[in-house]
Amino acid sequence: MTRDDSPPQPATASRKLPRLRHWRDWQSLLYMLALPLIAAWQWQHGLVWWLYLVALFLTLGIGVIHHNHTHLRMWTGPHSRWPNRATDYALTLLQGHPTFVFWPAHVGNHHRYKHGEQDIARTYRFGGDTNHLWGYLVHPLQAAWVLYPLFIRWLRGLRQRHPGAFRYCMGQYALWLGSWAALLALDWKKALLFVIVPQLHGLHWLLATNYLQHAHADGRKPPTPENDTGSGMLNYARNFEGMVNPLLFNIGLHTAHHECPHAHWSALTRLHADEYRHRVHPVLNEAGLLPYMARVFVGGLVRRSARSRSLMPPMEKK
Repeated sequence: MTRDDSPPQPATASRKLPRLRHWRDWQSLLYMLALPLIAAWQWQHGLVWWLYLVALFLTLGIGVIHHNHTHLRMWTGPHSRWPNRATDYALTLLQGHPTFVFWPAHVGNHHRYKHGEQDIARTYRFGGDTNHLWGYLVHPLQAAWVLYPLFIRWLRGLRQRHPGAFRYCMGQYALWLGSWAALLALDWKKALLFVIVPQLHGLHWLLATNYLQHAHADGRKPPTPENDTGSGMLNYARNFEGMVNPLLFNIGLHTAHHECPHAHWSALTRLHADEYRHRVHPVLNEAGLLPYMARVFVGGLVRRSARSRSLMPPMEKK
């Protein structure tokens, strides 16, 4: 699988400049532009509920764009290092948290261990192997509690081995905290309502997707753990089909993403349909995200039949 499924383009003068890796990345740029414009408009003119709901949705998209940009940089071509770094900083501003955290937490941990017992944010680490509304709501807090010590250890090592990269990460912290401080000083009520609360909503979603995609999936170690993109056991992740994927950059096609982490997000539709859908347990292929959440998290409160069942034997849940 190549990193980019887009067709080759002829060599022209424009090829000497950085360019988007795939034409579908214009959707990412649109979301990144729309979110601050909506926040700025409401800051000036007041709260409009439907616009506020759009902004809350866009914070979900920003989290997915951050995720995708970590796995496969958005810009390619000569001198693409600088637009990619600018995108890191733009996402830091939009998301309300440094973007470097995906390297130790997601790439170095989650993709390496695939919901296994060495994955420090595995869902069954916290209070047992659950899949219910309370577990979904609190999982981001539980994950942050164990991930931040990982960030600190990672930054300490980075400071010793790569001081330039360490300063780059510290610059993200300075930009994030400085932006919050400036906005709060300007108008703390508007800053909270139009910027910080939506960002916290997006960060909650970003961490809670781990619960959606892995709770009650099979986290036992695959037979070939040294190969991050091998076939092995594929029942460690749940997939969501439906409109969540065109709206949120194929975030629901999680098995294909885990097995081909360097594939462009637009390629996951084909990979899911052709390579992976038929190879995972049928209960891990959901028709849609919202119907799943309504059935399991809401219906499961009153009907046992609506609840999911774990694919892991009790003795395997550590």
